[in-house]
Parts: sequence; structure tokens; C-alpha cells
Amino acid sequence: MINDWPFDTRSSEQLWLESGGGSHKVFREEVVFSVQVVFFKLLMLVMKVVLKFIPDARPTVFSGEGSAVKLAQTIGHFGHKKVLVVTDAMLVKLGVIDPVIEGLKARGIEPVIYDGIQPDPTFSVVEEGLKRLRSEGCDSVLAIGGGSSMDAAKVMALAASNQRPPQDFEGKFVAKKPALPLFAIPTTAGTGSEVTAAAVISDTEENAKKLVMDPKIVPLAAALDPTLMAGLPPQITAATGMDALTHAIEAYISRLATDETDAYARAATRMIINNLETAYEDGGNMAAREAMALGSFYAGMAFTRAFVGYVHAIAHQFGGLYHTPHGLANAVVLPHVLEYSKDHINSRLADLALECELGQPGESESQLAQKFIDKVWAMNQAMGIPRTLDALKREDIPTITKAALFEAHFTYPVPKYMDKQQCQTLLNNLLTA
Repeated sequence: MINDWPFDTRSSEQLWLESGGGSHKVFREEVVFSVQVVFFKLLMLVMKVVLKFIPDARPTVFSGEGSAVKLAQTIGHFGHKKVLVVTDAMLVKLGVIDPVIEGLKARGIEPVIYDGIQPDPTFSVVEEGLKRLRSEGCDSVLAIGGGSSMDAAKVMALAASNQRPPQDFEGKFVAKKPALPLFAIPTTAGTGSEVTAAAVISDTEENAKKLVMDPKIVPLAAALDPTLMAGLPPQITAATGMDALTHAIEAYISRLATDETDAYARAATRMIINNLETAYEDGGNMAAREAMALGSFYAGMAFTRAFVGYVHAIAHQFGGLYHTPHGLANAVVLPHVLEYSKDHINSRLADLALECELGQPGESESQLAQKFIDKVWAMNQAMGIPRTLDALKREDIPTITKAALFEAHFTYPVPKYMDKQQCQTLLNNLLTA
């Protein structure tokens, strides 16, 4: 089990010996890091208490073929007359959103389409959508697309109701008023944004990703319709699917995990591992697509309360600095972080290995944990996801390290803390030779 004791129990003598016994600098760094870890663990304990008092917002969910149209009809039940549809130009061009638009019109709802969403949406993109919302007098927001569309729509809806610039909502629980009524139809099985209380927006001035976290941005209802995912290219299927798997695993090994988040994380992990490669190889397999949509949703349910960890902290830096797609960044980083953390999470990974039938109950926890990590490596290889990141530059590693550790240590309940040197070593392993 994960050790919940928040203190580093090594004595100063042990720290001295482990540092080599003769290096004052190394010894001081070890002591400073040990003290920092105490603080970070206490911070997570405080967060665990605070979360008990935060409302657990959840959307109404429609699932299965045709559920997107059902959601469009349901928006009418809420009495909305004019909805801003936040999506991207390609989905409009391919006609993916057409059935939803017709469903809205059939209920007497006027759709106003904003199709300016790009991967890793920026605050300027959010502001453009917000201008459209206000000029058209929309009373609700419907996101159709991947995580980029849903994250942008969340911040638009929050900024509109609070009448403040989108940048003002960076951080945790900043908004005073609920977002405009918000609905979501994901077209990828990955981010789980249709159920989470988080949105990530890119800041072009700082080359960084900014987190908005608030239960007020959880959609009122969502549709998990596999028919909208059937045409997803294999590489996007792979990257978004591994994104969902990352959510499930990081939630399961989190210090904030609960019995409820564990149940969602186990179900999500099993469904993704059993169906992702099928969906990758046969995009028209509706059973696999629906399983992936549900798995992504369950993973979102898990991490919206248990949070994520180092994989996301590092992947966010790759996205902000190199514009690496988030799912791909998570997929590349995930097995490296699991290898680093495994001595602290063997029992948890062993649980997941047994859940996914990757081993036998009689095997040791360390054997089962390694089988699970090996499965993650194998899935990446089977779907053409590299072990390293081509965009990563050696000279950027110190900057990435600093930003990733700051994000992780002050935001995420990681099971095993990483110091600067350990993070740089991990990043060096991600360099393409």
C-alpha cells in the first residue's frame, strides 16, 4: 500500500551516509528536499480535507449510438433558446456535427457555431468565442470535439457568467458565479473533460499551460456517442486513449484516492487496456469505441477527485513549450514515470495488473507491477508511440524540470516525490539520441 505517513523517516545520519558522507552540498540538498517533501505531503493532506467540503458536481450522461442527438434534444428541456456550439473547423467540414445541429433546430433551439478551436487553445481563442457568445446573446454553451473544444467552452461559459476576462480564472476555485449552462459531446475518448472540473488553456506569452479548476465548469450533461468517434485517425485514437489511461492510473496511485475513485479508475484501466488497440486497428468497431468512450469518462470521474501526477506535470511543459499534443505527451512520459515510481506503488500497480488479467494472484507484487508497466510499454510500441520525444532539447531540461516540479508539488498528490536531479535524469531518458 502507499505510505500515507507524511514525513521522511530517514535520520540526519542516514542522509549524511547516503549523500556519500563527505559532500556538504549534497547533504544540504538532501536535507532541504526532505523538509520540502514534508511540506508537500502536509499540503496534500490539507487538500484532502478541503475536497470533502467541495460539491461533487456530475453531469447527466447519455451513452451509446445516437446519444449525441438525444443530448441536443435534452438541451431544449432546459428551456434554452440560443446555444453557442464550440467546435473546430474540421468537424464542421466533415459534417460530424450536422446531426447535433439538426437535433437542436428540431427542438426550436438556434445554434450559433464558433469553429475557431485549435489544438491547445489559447486565451485569445477563448476570447474570440466569448465575443461571439455575447454578440449573439447566447444563453448556453455546447462543446463538440476533443479536450480542446471542451476546455475552451468551459472557460468561455465561466467568463460569460462572471463577466470577467478568461485569464482571471487561472487557479483553483476562483469564480464566484456558476458558468453558463454547459453541455459536452466528446469526439475523442481521452481527456474526460466532459466530466471534470478542470480546463487547460495555453498562454502564448509565457509558453505555458494554465489550469482552471472549479466544479462550476462541470457540464450539466454529456453524450458519449461512439458514432462521432468512428472516423478518428488511428494515431489520434492511440494518443487520446493513452491520455485516458494516464488519467486512470495517476488517479489510482494518487494520495487522494478514495474507494469511489479507485472503482472508477480500475474500471477505466480495464476497459482501455482491453479495447484501445482494437479501436486503433479498427476504427469502425462500435463496441470498442463505446468501451473507450465510457473508459475515458470513468477515468475522468476518477481524476477529477483524486487528481493526476508527474506525467501530466511534465506533459504540460511539453505542450506549452513545443506544442506537443497532450495525449501524445502523456503517452510518451507515462511508462517512464511508472518505472521511476514503482517501488512506492507496487501494490497499486499489482492491483491493476490483476484487474486487467496480466498476471496470476500467486505472483509477487513487484512481478505483477512490472507486468503492468511492461503492458504500457507494449501498447505504446504496438500503436507507434515513441519512447522518446523528438522535440525535446537538452538545453530546455532545466527549465522544464523547474516548471514541472513546481506544478506537481503544489498541485498533485504524487505517490513518490522527485527531486531536481531525478527529474532531469528522467527527462534525459526522453531525449532522442
